[in-house]
Amino acid sequence: MRTIETLVPQAGQIDAAGLREFDADRLAAYVADPAHPWWRRRACVVALTGRVPQHRVTGLIARIHDIHDVDEVRIALLDLLADRTELLPWLNHKDRRREDSYGMPPAILKARGLLGDRSAAGELATLAAEPWSGQRAIGEAGLDALVARYGAAAVLADVGDARPEDRAFQVRMRHRAGQDVTDALADPDRSVAYLAQSLLTDPDRLRRYLGEAPTAEAKLWAAYALHRLTGDTAETRAIHDSLGRPRVEVAGLDDELRGVILQEYGHDCEEQSDPRWRVEAICTEPPVPPDEDEQLRRATAALTAAGLAPEPPVSCGERHQQGGGTYHVIRFGESELSLSTLGRFATSYGNEPAARTALESAGFRWIDPLTSAVRVTGLCVYYFGGRKPLDIGALLFYWQD
Repeated sequence: MRTIETLVPQAGQIDAAGLREFDADRLAAYVADPAHPWWRRRACVVALTGRVPQHRVTGLIARIHDIHDVDEVRIALLDLLADRTELLPWLNHKDRRREDSYGMPPAILKARGLLGDRSAAGELATLAAEPWSGQRAIGEAGLDALVARYGAAAVLADVGDARPEDRAFQVRMRHRAGQDVTDALADPDRSVAYLAQSLLTDPDRLRRYLGEAPTAEAKLWAAYALHRLTGDTAETRAIHDSLGRPRVEVAGLDDELRGVILQEYGHDCEEQSDPRWRVEAICTEPPVPPDEDEQLRRATAALTAAGLAPEPPVSCGERHQQGGGTYHVIRFGESELSLSTLGRFATSYGNEPAARTALESAGFRWIDPLTSAVRVTGLCVYYFGGRKPLDIGALLFYWQD
């Protein structure tokens, strides 16, 4: 005889079809008992979709209310019971504003949207504008529920247009209604302009807009969107030329450094990045990538000749025992140095004059603290949860776990 334990023998091992056929009352009773493993209880919650026994609802809501229960179970129950209006007083209580456990604040906002609470619209718009795709999806789900219940016009009025996230919601709603959102390329907030360009599908409309765009940035967003649709680099270069080849000037960022940083990060930078970086990356011939193996052999030989007894190079992921990035590490004695995979760049956190001399004689370029500290403005790159401009050192010697 099958049991919940045999249908979910271990975390991540779930017989979903078997659970859906399992007795709903026994599933609900299992979920209501916090003594059971949370990962089994969560699987049971999902299997209860569309068949919650009425007499079990109170017990399941009690699990949502219990701040000491596991958040993954509480969040799944909020989705399961999204039609239970008796949840609204608890969801709207001032104590919910102080919930800071993993995942619960967004889940509470989404539940308010699913239950038709229009006072949640502004906060849901903020959530829907998050750079994290999971958070964004939760916000959009709550807003979509409000729109389905009250209509887009009512929810748009609730949200307004004062904040960038409000205007992003407006852009999505206009696009969903089949309206042209090309004018939003001129929005003063780059995340809104980025969203607008991502939704555009008519190359001819973009070409016409290039002659009427009110700002230089709007023209660049149009060029970027046009290239996304056509892949015609020659056309993008011609537009870039006609605009005077605009670019973000950064003191201390010479052409060699600019070229490798541009090609590594300019094509896939974060939404708030200046569009000048994006279009320049399309229009610029990429530098010849280095032969990493040859570069490591040459560096090792130079350090050996200098009497520094280098250890075999390891990637930054191996060095940190997780993740990856754009450099290798060579240890020698109590010291270590980093060699970028983007080009002939080397550095060390300590003052290593012998290593520097050896590598420079072998054709490497030493990145000193002054150069390393130069911030590449306008180019936003994801880095340990942040999405802001980084300095040259972080870009050349990038690691992410």
